[in-house]
Amino acid sequence: MKIKVTFRSFLLINFGLLITALGLYFFLIPANLAAGGVGGLGVIINRLLPQIPVGVIMFIFNIILFILAFLLVGREFGGLTVYNSLLLSVLIYILELLIPLKGPLVGDLLVNLIYGMLTTSMGMAIVFNQNASTGGTDIIAAIISKFTGLNIGRSLLIADSLIALAAILVLGVEIGLYSLLGILVNTTLIDKIISGFNTKYQVAIVSQKEELITDFITREMDRGVTLLHGTGGYSKEAKRVIYTVVPRNEYTIIRNKIMEID
Repeated sequence: MKIKVTFRSFLLINFGLLITALGLYFFLIPANLAAGGVGGLGVIINRLLPQIPVGVIMFIFNIILFILAFLLVGREFGGLTVYNSLLLSVLIYILELLIPLKGPLVGDLLVNLIYGMLTTSMGMAIVFNQNASTGGTDIIAAIISKFTGLNIGRSLLIADSLIALAAILVLGVEIGLYSLLGILVNTTLIDKIISGFNTKYQVAIVSQKEELITDFITREMDRGVTLLHGTGGYSKEAKRVIYTVVPRNEYTIIRNKIMEID
């Protein structure tokens, strides 16, 4: 399936990838927290081969995964997925060059996990909300799904759980369990953030200045309006009800304008 990407969507995807890269680089990677994805794999392999930067490991792994996906799954992963996953790797590598870190910003694993997951979840939610993907684990999940018949959701959980298991074996039980916790928190946070992005308000307005309010909503806000017939519960008088649905960021604008008009 081809996804049409507008310029605004493209900018948001890049912004989301940058936020994700910042969360990985400043919090999760220095603390060796392998909270799923190719970034998690990069952390694990970097512990075994510390001379290779995590960004380079992610880049190499993404190339390998794309080749495997093409051979085993088919052409399900379009150019946008390739772009996103490779850009994330490149961004982390650039951060490694520009702002080299000798260790975690703070010594507390839990603090690194919390801030790392908040940041990366926000970035990934921005990307997912544009019907895009960060690649990496999605490709592993598609390969698992292809050969097991499991749906993508369960395949993703298996893929990330395998990364957490590898983290326990390579990085130790404590860091591995923190990484597993991060995977579970990440999934929940992304769902909550995306729900927040897409929150809409149903607005019902009863006013004597129906035409002015309707004109404002339809012409200035460019939103649809439905006029309903209602009856006052106390007065029993017939009334017109203006009904509209607006995004959360426009609700306050409409509310303030209504108070100004009436």
